[in-house]
Amino acid sequence: MATLSTFLSKPLSPLPPISRKSPEVTSTSSISFPSHPLLRHPRRRLSLPLPLPLSATAAPASATSSDERVKQVHSIEEFDAALRTAKNKLVVVEYAASHSPHSRRIYPFMVDLSRTCADVDFLLVMGDESDATRELCRREKIEKVPHFSFYKTMEKIHEEEGIGPDELVGDVLYYGDSHSAVVQLHSREEVEKLIGEQKGYGKLIVLDVGLKHCGPCVKVYPTVVKLSRSMAGSVVFARMNGDENDSCMGFLKDMGVVEVPTFLFVKDGEICGRYVGSGKGELIGEILKYQGVRVT
Repeated sequence: MATLSTFLSKPLSPLPPISRKSPEVTSTSSISFPSHPLLRHPRRRLSLPLPLPLSATAAPASATSSDERVKQVHSIEEFDAALRTAKNKLVVVEYAASHSPHSRRIYPFMVDLSRTCADVDFLLVMGDESDATRELCRREKIEKVPHFSFYKTMEKIHEEEGIGPDELVGDVLYYGDSHSAVVQLHSREEVEKLIGEQKGYGKLIVLDVGLKHCGPCVKVYPTVVKLSRSMAGSVVFARMNGDENDSCMGFLKDMGVVEVPTFLFVKDGEICGRYVGSGKGELIGEILKYQGVRVT
């Protein structure tokens, strides 16, 4: 488990002991207060990286009329216009190249994903298409393909290289922020309101606390989304990114959250436990335990 690089300046609020992680849990990310860089985990590299500045060739991975929700952009002007039009929506951009077999393999998965995520905009940039697209890639500091960048309100919020379909789906779920089955919380006041609304109903609240650019948080989030649908009658799932604003970061400090993802379990207005880690099986076991189900 990673260690905390900067200890909190105030005493931690008392909470039940942290559940120990089994070997199934792959990793967590530690939190440094108060600032967080754009990328908090190593960027993956392709096994055979290829430079972008090549002569323009035919682009087998280019968008076609059948890829109706993936828009191919051909210049900085078109790219910036697409980001402005999206406003607060998540924009997923694949930077690809016609010479890259990795780009050709991942692109069909992005097309399929675009058809099921109507609240997300998808863009394709063929880096070796023209001088204009090469200039766009230089501006966005794209060195290897396929490269995925995620934007909101004209700002790049996340990026990864050489990812597979499962990682792409996880990233879109995590940064899409529009999943009705998981309550999205953006301040301490919203947390307190949710706890107050559920008090007396006997439902367990599972609060997923993470950071915007935390690899383990992204990895476990598809499981959270699935559980929120299958357990909708008995469990309320919510999520907060601690580095979204000062209110969220203050809440993490007060709750003694020093590694993410951390799951806080709340019932009848009281925090009854927590689990730190990204293990799917162990998370489910902890939820069942705090529901009162005996796990053997």
